Amino acid sequence: MKRFSQLAIPYIVWAALMLILPMALIALYSVTEHGNSIVSFSLTLDHYVKFFTDPDFLLILWRSLVIAVKTTIICLLLGYPVAYFIARSSERLQSILVLCITLPTWINMLVRTYAWIGLLSEGGLIQQILGFFGFKEVELLYTEGAVLLGMVYNFLPFMILQINTSLCKMDHSLLEAAADLGANPLQTFRRVTLPLSLPGVINGITLVFLPAVSSFFIPKLLGGGQYFLIGNVIENQFITVGEWNFGSAISMIMAVIMMLMMMAVRKVEIRNQGGKEE
Repeated sequence: MKRFSQLAIPYIVWAALMLILPMALIALYSVTEHGNSIVSFSLTLDHYVKFFTDPDFLLILWRSLVIAVKTTIICLLLGYPVAYFIARSSERLQSILVLCITLPTWINMLVRTYAWIGLLSEGGLIQQILGFFGFKEVELLYTEGAVLLGMVYNFLPFMILQINTSLCKMDHSLLEAAADLGANPLQTFRRVTLPLSLPGVINGITLVFLPAVSSFFIPKLLGGGQYFLIGNVIENQFITVGEWNFGSAISMIMAVIMMLMMMAVRKVEIRNQGGKEE
């Protein structure tokens, strides 16, 4: 047992340097303000007050939450049928379909998002197809729809894979038992399949919502700077404005929102399993 504890030391050191230390520095920056010299600083909550008293920042936060919720709902509505179809397929076909789902993720997300600029731009392939059906003046790029499309495209595989994993682990004898008891396919899905797949649904929601609410390069590329989300604000504060303290405060606010989201998801998962939180 002692030997296994020693093997964990490198991971603990790595976690402390790469995870805990950066978060501690961000938390420190968020409640401090530099003085006249480099080494002097004072504690303050002005950065948090500035965020919550500025209606523009609150509007951007609300917009980010809304588009993250929209992305999550669309991914769930599209991902569940796909995951269900994969889980009901033969083992060989399952491997092929999972490969097709994961294959785009082998390419860098930034490159994949850049590809949508060419597809959605004026004279692009999608606009040409819409023009063939009479929709010639439709503006696709640099809109909320383009940002939402980029979000769904990039995060949909996470939803599909999580739900598919839960469905594949399900005991299929339960479906046979439900059919023997006279349940039709819809009743079997509602009372057996859906409840047993909820852990995968919850994990998928978490893996989609958290990156969607803090994404910055998707709205920057597909929104053209006209659709500003909270991730863009944080990037702007660090890179352009140089207000590291205010940017750190916004980052801590988003970290708290994400932790509350994960706690709520955890409680729902425990309630669904009929257990108690340890």
